[in-house]
Amino acid sequence: MRRALAVVLVAGVAALTGCAAAGPDRPTVVVTTDLLGDITANLVGDEVEVVTLMPRGSDPHSFELSAREAATLRTADLLVSNGLGLEEGVQHQVDAAVADGATSFVAGDHIDPLDYADSDAVDPHFWTDPTQTARVVEALAPALARIDGVEASVIDDAAAAYLDQLDELDAEMADTLGAIPAEHRALVTNHHVFGYLARRYDVRILGAAIPGGTTLAAPSAADLQDLVDAIDEAGVTTIFADSSQPDRLMRVLADEAGRDVDVVSLFTESLAPEGSPGGTYLDMMRRNLQSIADGLTP
Repeated sequence: MRRALAVVLVAGVAALTGCAAAGPDRPTVVVTTDLLGDITANLVGDEVEVVTLMPRGSDPHSFELSAREAATLRTADLLVSNGLGLEEGVQHQVDAAVADGATSFVAGDHIDPLDYADSDAVDPHFWTDPTQTARVVEALAPALARIDGVEASVIDDAAAAYLDQLDELDAEMADTLGAIPAEHRALVTNHHVFGYLARRYDVRILGAAIPGGTTLAAPSAADLQDLVDAIDEAGVTTIFADSSQPDRLMRVLADEAGRDVDVVSLFTESLAPEGSPGGTYLDMMRRNLQSIADGLTP
């Protein structure tokens, strides 16, 4: 009865989110964010139906679920979320599903956590460092392999192949960012997303327009003026905006700076539409890497 209900509910959500309807012979994994949905899909192949709740191009801090989508959290064979405060609009529904007995995997429980530079809150944006993503993959693969009806060897093989790709990505990022002169290796973004990247590859976070790690906060005039002063002092020529957020604030900063400053859009918290550039986690990371290198290299 539980599986039959899950199939009906997930099929309804799939129609809303563009996912294929779940087949009755396959287990279902429900994932909150599109980044984790892509990573999960790479591990399960055809073994599992992956339903991703967050639409591509959305802000993970503010997206919310319908009642029908929230119901799928309770009927999934596994519920995968980021945690660490990222899914601010749906965390209460995730918590309620777990309280009702849903089997849950929280990616943030398996990383080497980092606090935001301007607060004691833990930064949830671990995926900007592929070695942290690898830690998540290493923990997620066994959780997927334990699902009834899943061939564990298929998951293991897929995880090993994906970990190899993450190793290659890490090496590319180290080489590309390491080639930028240290004095130019400084990031200004619309909000704090790149802390893990900065820690891994010796990049300086000069500042962010929105304080803290949530897009739901608001900067003060003094905060913005301090950031404009820092941009001028460091000689920054490119600042970066999240593709899922309006870039008006970043353009104001660029206009206020005492030099020509470009605003470049990055896919940082959500993937591009499926099949387009930046439509997978690995491609998103490589495209962001090139944009950052182009913007920071003198």
